[in-house]
Amino acid sequence: MIIFSILFALIGLALLLGGVWLITLGGSLYYAIAGVVLLAVGVLIKKNRCAARLLYAAFLVGTLIWSIYESGFDWWPLATRMGMFLILTIPLFISTGTKGKGGNKLLLPIWGATAAITLITLIVPDSSTVSGTLSNETVSANPDTGDVPADSWLSYGRSNLGQRYSPLTQITPDNVETLEQAWQYRTGDLKGPKDVGETTYEATPLKIGNALYICTPHNWVVALDADTGEKLWVYNAKVPAESQRQHQTCRGVSYLPPAGLSTSESIVAVKASRPAENMPSMQCDAQLFLPTSDARLIAIDPETGARCSNFANDGELDLMHNMPFKQAGYYYSTSPPLVAGGVVIVAGSVNDNYAVNAPSGVIRAYDVKTGELKWNWDSGHPDDTAPIGEGEVYATSSPNSWSTASADPALGLAYFPMGNRTPDQLGMYRTPAEEKYATSVVALSLETGQVEWVQQFIHHDLWDMDTPAQPSLLDLDTDSGVQPALVVPTKQGDVYVLNRATGEPIFPITEKPAPQGTIPGDFSSPTQPESALNFKPEPLTEAKMWGATPLDQLMCRIQFKSLKYDGQYTPPSTQGTLVYPGNFGVFNWGSIAVDPKRQVMFGMPLYLAFTSKLIPKEGAALGETNTGEQGVNENAGADYAVQMGPFLSPLGVPCQQPPWGFVAGADLRTGKIEWMHKNGTVEDLSPIPVPIKMGVPGIGGPVITEGGVVFMAAAVDDYLRAYNLTDGEQLWEARLPAGGQATPMTYLNSKGEQMVVIVAGGHGSIGTTIGDYVVAYKLKPNQE
Repeated sequence: MIIFSILFALIGLALLLGGVWLITLGGSLYYAIAGVVLLAVGVLIKKNRCAARLLYAAFLVGTLIWSIYESGFDWWPLATRMGMFLILTIPLFISTGTKGKGGNKLLLPIWGATAAITLITLIVPDSSTVSGTLSNETVSANPDTGDVPADSWLSYGRSNLGQRYSPLTQITPDNVETLEQAWQYRTGDLKGPKDVGETTYEATPLKIGNALYICTPHNWVVALDADTGEKLWVYNAKVPAESQRQHQTCRGVSYLPPAGLSTSESIVAVKASRPAENMPSMQCDAQLFLPTSDARLIAIDPETGARCSNFANDGELDLMHNMPFKQAGYYYSTSPPLVAGGVVIVAGSVNDNYAVNAPSGVIRAYDVKTGELKWNWDSGHPDDTAPIGEGEVYATSSPNSWSTASADPALGLAYFPMGNRTPDQLGMYRTPAEEKYATSVVALSLETGQVEWVQQFIHHDLWDMDTPAQPSLLDLDTDSGVQPALVVPTKQGDVYVLNRATGEPIFPITEKPAPQGTIPGDFSSPTQPESALNFKPEPLTEAKMWGATPLDQLMCRIQFKSLKYDGQYTPPSTQGTLVYPGNFGVFNWGSIAVDPKRQVMFGMPLYLAFTSKLIPKEGAALGETNTGEQGVNENAGADYAVQMGPFLSPLGVPCQQPPWGFVAGADLRTGKIEWMHKNGTVEDLSPIPVPIKMGVPGIGGPVITEGGVVFMAAAVDDYLRAYNLTDGEQLWEARLPAGGQATPMTYLNSKGEQMVVIVAGGHGSIGTTIGDYVVAYKLKPNQE
């Protein structure tokens, strides 16, 4: 009994000390009280007295009442509050001695009551779930889906409209369960020992003719036979390792069709006789454009993989030209460029929080055939779009556009999701022009680069809430008639629906009061915009802190009460600020998918809190700096470094209670969220691989098919899943050989069979399984 006595005493002491700490921060009294009780039980156990059982039974009753008061009948919050304490009844059951044997009977009703409560939690509807259905009616019989043949996938979002919608109908909710793997290919490009942490497979393949084109993290372009997955050729851009990059990834390549043909007419890829990087350069008719992580843009022949000698310098364009600062690894493109209106438009990523003086976030348009600079739009000098002169430089560290752009050729406009100026948490370095265009969507003329309109989503962004997602374009039925719409989700949870010709909101945007209180020399906006269609969560409270046991729940509560948090948009601080939704975003680069016929959307909202802390440099021992998007980054030239990361318990799980990830469907005509369900399991997160559906985080995107099926991987368990678009029901899943942190696509092969393809290579910074796979699925024979 001494061991059990010590066990209760140690747990009680930990709860008492932590509970007193929590009380000094203004937190709950429960943990200190629990600590006192468990210390007393530990003393009484030693004497094997019935009083130990009586006291512990009363404690369990009190804990059960407190747990229901705080968490209601939600399973996970209730189970983790009670679980450890119920396990601790075992020593009391098995204790021996002449005194107090009957006390065991006191514990049986507690187990029974807890079992009853557990059953109730399984019956009572999950408060996080929204059940409903999207209309399945055809609103627009012949919607604009881009100039793309039905069997193809010609740009990142299938077309420059960025819809991630395919008109294919072979796969339906009735037959999707018969999907099986058709082929698998391994690229051979794996994460190396000198790679940065965020080395990721995020590519969406293109399907042109009967070939697939995929880029890998180290900027290889792989051409595969669309029927069999057989390699046709590989082009290796030979990108050197660079420790100062924040990302080592490639989300896709872009395509220019042959001269005289529209994008609806395509080429047929043929096998190369030798590795593509050894092919001599050649004059190209059609072209693929590959952005690289060492800041080049390479034009490649789709048939052979040879560089296009007609473009720039023997097929290569140096994107560091005219940059004000040229630190290695600070600037590069991770997303495919936009090919439209006779130009290839390149934006880029500028490292967050590495330096005040960094490369520019300029957006540049080059002639698609020659590489000649046609215009440049720099948010630091937004009115001067004429090609920059020799010896001139772009604005320092101006807001960049690291995600994917969209275009409407009929309007002659390109739409760029804009990020922020580095340093992201320090606003005192920004010019009025940079303030205007940061964290927004900006519409630029394809011909001149001049601004047509801008809609900002955060004023004076101090939270790294870059607009992360490609806008989706569709024609939307509204009370005012059909409007050309642009739909773009944000990290903060808003989904903005705008008229893409004018930038005017279709769904109302209102200004909401925002928390104040910044470091000296900075300010925060008194209000922030909010869209009528949004997936914003309720603010966090101490009661929503979570953990596997009451001990790490207590530590999360202490962290929560120690951080500065006044709700969303609490300014950064030297105390440490809770950022919720966090930098990971409610939505990220995976964006949403829209159905232009039904005029509905499918998305994957996520809810993870982050923390940020400003570190005054004077006298500070920063240790290793510039650690990527998480950890400490030095902000060279600024008075403060910044430390950022997810808000986790000592066991490495999120401090806020689950669920953390959902799938959701909304009607774009009404702005109503019709359904929202937990998504994904903890199978690949927990030591024991049990597929418990908790609703987990993820990063990646969905694709909608006209057949009414949505495909998406993204979650941190290694599965590709199919969902019913109408009600969100999961219809099918397939185990992937690695993390599926990419957006799938679908096409018809040469036999007329609908294929679904996903790149599965994992994501270095979120810890999913690393690999180098491309996996294709199709229906079993005679299932169409």
